[in-house]
Amino acid sequence: MTRRTRRSSVAIRRGVLSLVLGVPLLSQPVQAQTSEVGGEPAPDETNAEMVEVEQPRVLISEVTIEGLVGHPEEERLQLSAYDAMQVRPGSQVTRDELQNDLNAIQATGWFSDVRIVPENGPLGVRVIVQVEPFPPLTSVELNPVSEELPATVLEETFASDFGRTLNLNDLQQRMKTLQDWFAAEGYSLARITGPERVSPDGEVSLKLTQGRVADVEVKFLTKDGDDVDENDNPINGKTKDWVITREVSIKPGEAFNRNMLERDIKRLYGTQLFSDIKVTLKPVPEQPGDVVLVLGIVEQSTGQVSGGLGYSQSQGVFGQVQLQDTNLFGRAWNLGLNVTYGQYGGLSNLTFTDPWIYGDNHRTGFRGSLFLSQQVPQVFQSEDNGNIRTLKDYEDNGSRNAYETGRKYGFSDYNKVPGSVNKAEDEYPNKSWFNYEGDSIALRKIGGNFAFTRPLNGGDPFKDAPWRVLVGMGFENVRPINFSADSRPYGVATRKLNSGKVKNKDIVCISYNCADSNYLTSFRFAATYNSYNDPTNPTSGSFFTASTQQFIGFNEDSPTFNKLRTSYTQFFPVDWLKLHKGCRPKPGEAADCPQAIGVQVKAGAAIGDMPPYEAFCLGGSNSIRGWYDCDLAVGKAFGEITLEYRFPLISIFSGEVFMDAGTDFDTQKDVQGKPGLLLNKDGSGVSVGTGVIVKTPVGPLRLEVATKDFTDDYRFNLGIGWKF
Repeated sequence: MTRRTRRSSVAIRRGVLSLVLGVPLLSQPVQAQTSEVGGEPAPDETNAEMVEVEQPRVLISEVTIEGLVGHPEEERLQLSAYDAMQVRPGSQVTRDELQNDLNAIQATGWFSDVRIVPENGPLGVRVIVQVEPFPPLTSVELNPVSEELPATVLEETFASDFGRTLNLNDLQQRMKTLQDWFAAEGYSLARITGPERVSPDGEVSLKLTQGRVADVEVKFLTKDGDDVDENDNPINGKTKDWVITREVSIKPGEAFNRNMLERDIKRLYGTQLFSDIKVTLKPVPEQPGDVVLVLGIVEQSTGQVSGGLGYSQSQGVFGQVQLQDTNLFGRAWNLGLNVTYGQYGGLSNLTFTDPWIYGDNHRTGFRGSLFLSQQVPQVFQSEDNGNIRTLKDYEDNGSRNAYETGRKYGFSDYNKVPGSVNKAEDEYPNKSWFNYEGDSIALRKIGGNFAFTRPLNGGDPFKDAPWRVLVGMGFENVRPINFSADSRPYGVATRKLNSGKVKNKDIVCISYNCADSNYLTSFRFAATYNSYNDPTNPTSGSFFTASTQQFIGFNEDSPTFNKLRTSYTQFFPVDWLKLHKGCRPKPGEAADCPQAIGVQVKAGAAIGDMPPYEAFCLGGSNSIRGWYDCDLAVGKAFGEITLEYRFPLISIFSGEVFMDAGTDFDTQKDVQGKPGLLLNKDGSGVSVGTGVIVKTPVGPLRLEVATKDFTDDYRFNLGIGWKF
């Protein structure tokens, strides 16, 4: 039965607990003094100043307990009072001994008032103990009411006491239990005292001092922890105060919570704007129990200039320079310029990110970029079966065979004629297909994109929200060229060139509609779910993502199609290998042995006509690792599955054993120009391999070896970061 708690207007009686033994025995009455109900008796200060004199003793003929008649627990309380006393009939006692008994009865916690009244008789002194028990407990309330304490916790704490006579000792134990609950929940400044009052109906009111945050202050510090410079001037920081305080979930007026503060500090470190954060709780004299939360912030340098050398199949050997400021204008904005120039191409990319739009309660972020790139698309490349090269121009070869099309700029399915045939004939009259150049294909892209991201936190920016959504838009102009930057919308496989028998049906349109350039405009929506236990090296949890990207055509050279993608990853913790010393902890030490089985499934499909450079690629370090980038398939759909076992080795080294499998679902034939079939790409395959991962300041570095279809044909792979 649930009992309603309410504040009682009846205060507990703080009546004097007195002892009167009469003039023949004592010259004055004796009182037992208390500081408050439930408190310890105050010392008898009278005796402290008197010369110790032997007190007279009197014979006790009878001891009687009064005040319990009709009480539901009469026998229990009577025995408790008798057991607390040392005085027994037939004994001779002094005034101090009776005082000790009175204090002992009071200390049982059952009585709100205790008096000892003597009566002289022919056989000695009759001692009458008059007691007033506390009422049965009916309800308990905190004053003020705590919004943080669930009503069920309060009820469960006192559940065993409801309906029974209130006992101050038991009440103190329950108060300690409540205090422990507040401490365990992080409310380390909370204090429970009392009771403030006990009503005749058994309603108890306890005082709660919870300790609230009066204000949150930001103080910038030097690396040495000083808040002033050599001239005693306050240290001025670059970061706006609101960038710091918005990461603090404890707002002025709310109860201080250590657990919340620890999460807040972790979030502040996660911004990567600060090298150290010192927290001070400053008391508020006019508001006892309240504190001012002072955050001592040590900023770190957020401007970066970096560079390096690398290699990729699309750019060959390349050099890279990156300029970045991760705290632009002190607003936590990230502005970066990345310039890459390589053997086969280059990239210039300007990016801007606002991780949390100012004033948004949903923690919405924004990111955008503008780019200019030139890369060799792996769609038209093959490691072992030749490549597709660009053609300068060509025209009808005069064939009358329908399967050799007899049409200019024909597609390789022999039937479909691009919408820009007439336009192409007008622009390229009287040009021969024999006049070709065997140079590689490059794509020059100019464009940009932007996106808004938001966790599904219901408007609480500090809520753990595994779901996140993204809405964005992209636009770009794609122009197929050769290395001299001449437009090259056509291509032919090198094996056809080498045969000397190139026909119209062998010509591939590199761009959509064989246009000199394509304009791609798209809208993207994506949703992700993340429950990883560790974002860098998870051993449990799952990750799911699904996205759709709709391309909208605005003219005949602007395609309309949709790309769907999804992936799901699950980690299962295991404890198989004990190579790392953290997997063999000593008694009392915590294990440090992150190893797990990871499973990832990925799939995608395209709907509508799309240019071949937008087809799905299979193969490479982040796909099927037994093949080079895009060397397994170029399809209109794909599916992949990976099974991987990760385990620590020694120091910063970890190991992995994996198996990858993938397929294009026989869709290479559906891609415009069929580049995958022209280059004899397998379409489906399985690879197994192993690798070593090195933990570096820039992230994990992978060195792997994987076989192709369980043969002795294998390749090495060097990658940054885990595959998933």
